[in-house]
Amino acid sequence: MSSTNTESGNPSCHEGTETGQHHHHHVHGGSAVSQELMIEGAGCASCVGKIESALKAIPGVENAEMNFAQRTVSVLGSAPAEQLIKAVEGAGYNAKISLADNEDDALAEKEKADWAYYKRLMREMTIALSLGVPLMIYSIVVGEMTVTSTGERIAWLAVGLLTLGVMVFSGKHFYVGAWQSFKNHSANMDTLIALGTGTAWVYSMVVVFVPHLVPEMARHVYFEATAMIIGLIDLGLALELKARGRTSEAIKRLIGLQAKTARVIRDDKELDIAIEQVLLNDVVRVRPGEKIPVDGEVVEGHTAIDESMLTGEPMPVEKATGNTVAAGTINKSGSILFKATRVGKDTALAQIINMVKRAQNSKPPIGRLADVISAYFVPVVMIIAVVSALTWLNFGPEPAVAFAIVSATTVLIIACPCALGLATPMSVMVGVGKAAEAGVLIRNGEALQTASKITAMILDKTGTITLGAPKVTDVLVAGEYDEQAVLRLAATLESGSEHPLAMAIVESAQERGIETGKVSNFNAIAGHGVQAEVDGKTLLFGNEKLMRERTIELGDFVEMAQALAAEAKTPMYFAVDNKLAAIIAVADPIKEDSIAAIKRLQHNGIRVVMLTGDNRATAKAVAKKAGIKEFFAEVLPEEKSKKVQELQMEGEVVGMTGDGINDAPALAIANVGFAIGTGTDVAIESADITLMRGSLHGLADAIAVSKATLRNIKQNLFGAFIYNVAGVPFAAGVLYPFFGLLLSPVIAGAAMAFSSLTVVTNANRLRFFKAQEH
Repeated sequence: MSSTNTESGNPSCHEGTETGQHHHHHVHGGSAVSQELMIEGAGCASCVGKIESALKAIPGVENAEMNFAQRTVSVLGSAPAEQLIKAVEGAGYNAKISLADNEDDALAEKEKADWAYYKRLMREMTIALSLGVPLMIYSIVVGEMTVTSTGERIAWLAVGLLTLGVMVFSGKHFYVGAWQSFKNHSANMDTLIALGTGTAWVYSMVVVFVPHLVPEMARHVYFEATAMIIGLIDLGLALELKARGRTSEAIKRLIGLQAKTARVIRDDKELDIAIEQVLLNDVVRVRPGEKIPVDGEVVEGHTAIDESMLTGEPMPVEKATGNTVAAGTINKSGSILFKATRVGKDTALAQIINMVKRAQNSKPPIGRLADVISAYFVPVVMIIAVVSALTWLNFGPEPAVAFAIVSATTVLIIACPCALGLATPMSVMVGVGKAAEAGVLIRNGEALQTASKITAMILDKTGTITLGAPKVTDVLVAGEYDEQAVLRLAATLESGSEHPLAMAIVESAQERGIETGKVSNFNAIAGHGVQAEVDGKTLLFGNEKLMRERTIELGDFVEMAQALAAEAKTPMYFAVDNKLAAIIAVADPIKEDSIAAIKRLQHNGIRVVMLTGDNRATAKAVAKKAGIKEFFAEVLPEEKSKKVQELQMEGEVVGMTGDGINDAPALAIANVGFAIGTGTDVAIESADITLMRGSLHGLADAIAVSKATLRNIKQNLFGAFIYNVAGVPFAAGVLYPFFGLLLSPVIAGAAMAFSSLTVVTNANRLRFFKAQEH
């Protein structure tokens, strides 16, 4: 059974069916469309759940996924936009639908909205801190902020009213959010901030208006705490927004690859039109140095195209009539005409952008953990705050009321889990973007997480470990001809043949710049080879049988041919004027970097297994050369998924890598399916991760990025959580009985802003991650 008909699959049948169980989001029936909403006012992880469930409750909505790090929601379904916006507003947030026609405008629109929000937050922060900081300095320098005389009461009343102004101007969104979530019978970060700052302000106003109701020792105002906390949290949100903008760079880069216009030929006229107006089957002209605007098939011309943006491969790829070209790649040398085969949202680049966006939206299992935690965390914190206040009231020293309020306020503020909501999405966004830069497309958060746990990797042979196309590997010369002359004659002889082995010889001559001559009296000898005349010489090219029939002396060359055959090569004899001139060996060679990439996987403790439909001898030779100890040969396409299951039964977390249609079921059933991007569409559709380069180094890169991202998420969750959990007992006043220390609400506000910043900064550290190629 030859390797070509079982393994490489037929790339033209890409209208194939969906194969995986977990990729239902590709196929939408009826008029379901995907709409993107931009959300304002979502501050923490628990907002995500509320917004998603509010949208999912609308009839006609199939799914809603919020990307917390980008503050966008993609909604799939047939419900009208007004209804979606109303639902989000009902949940207590602002939403607007993106009106942009294309990705580029949508990003620009989003950046404009983000920039406006950033400026607003910075303004609010400046106003809050310009009141809070002087008050804080006053409290440090002058000391007690107590209310004793009438003069002090008037002065503090003025400060109280200014603080109210800060609460309305700089902190309004916290109070509105808290009220909305109270109406929805839930609590979130806004609830904690609103309760904390509100309590501090109300208590201070009571002290100003009716000081006699409060014991003398407790006549202390906390206006500075309210102003400082609102200012610091606004600052935290603004810094986080700034860092978030940096995270979407991967998508920005991909979108920047799209051409803006295309030059099409209609009615024999060349027109420059916007890329959105290109229709299927339009003929498009591309000149040297221009970007390819849409996917298509070359109909005229010859050129070299730089496809590095899609594949990460630096070498330009030769294109001639019949070859396909992809949007976003750059035409280097010649001018070509091509027919548009996929336009708009169907081009490979548009799908890649979509895939990266979707992956950045989707939560890995570890991310759901954060949502669950924050849903329980807020109510627990409120209980702790009440308990701590009651404890101070009943058992605390004088002024018990003041202490009770300070401890409750501080608990509420320090426990704010806003950093928790950012922990996962920030890392996932950077991780997925990082992988995309390396030519590794990750389809969802789950694949990103599972890839870090892979223990066994199954590799398909043809087109995955090997090139998938035969190449001339050896020319052993006999007699008076040198290698150049032999190749020239052999290529001339084979130039008219469609046979893959013949094409390999012709290509080999072309690569070396050898010109072919003219053929006459061509004659194919069935099952044996071919015969023809070139330059007046009689050429014979074929197997050993043919040579024996023509009584051509072979000598030691039979042994050499057998040695080549043992290395999984196909040796062919070439004779000129009835004398042996050379043996030419053709094989499907192992890709240059496959051996190094497989070593990298093994070095990381991954068990590498090779599967092939090819014969045992070829499989053994390839496995030996590639350094793979376990291999299965002569595997039928339908048996591939069985092999995956067998390994899974042994307790392995299995990655499967393939490129053909016949690999699709195995890719879908594996824990993580990797498709080689140079392979068929069906393979790419059914895989979780696509390697845009043909190189297996992408596997090790994907696993490395996945491990780094997961590590980063864990650090983030720990960072976000440790602040909150560790801070709560101190805020409640655990240290007071021993050291007389009580945490100030202002420090709590700063710690909270700092925890968000830590998470965002740590996630952005991933951007500098480099996968080591050993």
